[in-house]
Amino acid sequence: MEDEKRCLAALASIPDIGPLTIKKLLVAFESAQAVFGAAAAELAATGVGPKRVNAILRFSDWQGVRRMLERAEAAGMEVITIGGRGYPPTLALIPDCPPVLYVKGEIRKDDKYALGIVGTRKPTYYGLAQAENLAAGLAKKGFTVVSGLARGIDSAAHRGALKAGGRSIAVMGSGLDVPYPPENAVLMQKLAAGGAVITEFPPGTAPNKENFPRRNRIISALSLGILVVEAGKGSGSLITAECALEQGKEVFSIPGNISSAVSLGTNELIKRGARVVTGIDDIIEELAPVLKGFIAEGKLQTSCSPAKPLGNPLSSNEKLSPDERLVMGALGPEPRHIDEVAREIGFDAPRIMGVLLSLELKGVIRQSAGKKFFIC
Repeated sequence: MEDEKRCLAALASIPDIGPLTIKKLLVAFESAQAVFGAAAAELAATGVGPKRVNAILRFSDWQGVRRMLERAEAAGMEVITIGGRGYPPTLALIPDCPPVLYVKGEIRKDDKYALGIVGTRKPTYYGLAQAENLAAGLAKKGFTVVSGLARGIDSAAHRGALKAGGRSIAVMGSGLDVPYPPENAVLMQKLAAGGAVITEFPPGTAPNKENFPRRNRIISALSLGILVVEAGKGSGSLITAECALEQGKEVFSIPGNISSAVSLGTNELIKRGARVVTGIDDIIEELAPVLKGFIAEGKLQTSCSPAKPLGNPLSSNEKLSPDERLVMGALGPEPRHIDEVAREIGFDAPRIMGVLLSLELKGVIRQSAGKKFFIC
């Protein structure tokens, strides 16, 4: 099995040989080891093309593959291959399933009862709150929440599931040793402890732009359906929704403000037939036909509660100091840079940093990338 893992990793490392080609080769030869042992004529008979045939025949970087796998093991990653133990069955069903997965944490059989929650990296407070609350509600019912660890809605969904004591899986667009976004490194650790962080990209892979559309098919393949919370026109979240439709999965959408740019995509999905979601009952009702086993196992209660209403973080102002109230008055649901806030209220650097840290510890604001802060 170790030899097969090494050969699959080698195939995946060859430029221009992607998951579809690898799956075609595995169907023809039944194993990656047999692919590397095949003659040129046998490889050509599969229809993969002469350029790919030559690339396979000329491959020689076995030491590089060995070092990469050792690097993964040293970093605490489990390497799972298609057809091997632990590979998610629903992922194996898609035509372009990744031949190799790098995993931190644990993928369980119960993770087949999963829902993907995705959305914009620049959400409103409304979107953040709904993503977190709906994820928490689903987690309490026993669902695994799947998302992409991106800033904004993805991160809120992961946090909601973990806060509820549930499981969550993050699908990354980089190597597991290259946390992205960097500020989510701690969240990655929590997900590995309370679920899993997975990627098809080997250690050392940078978060290149083209990686993220690729990882979206994995998010949808692991999920019974995809919930899009907030998404602008052309959002990557809509690519995930398209993947779900292609895979025969349900698509859900939260209605948004018709004048908000981050609601253009979600409202368009609703017009195209996505199920409107105002609480987790809507999701469970739609998925009922595929949840029979879940219900039979006693993991899903028959009475479901809607997502929690939006809270008002400013209701705790009576517990804030005068300086904290000034800073809260300058902040809102959209991230603002620390320097901009300091200039507006006339605080120097040490004073504004101290107040922001205090507010973060009280849980009423959060920090996003680039020293920007917003009310949560």
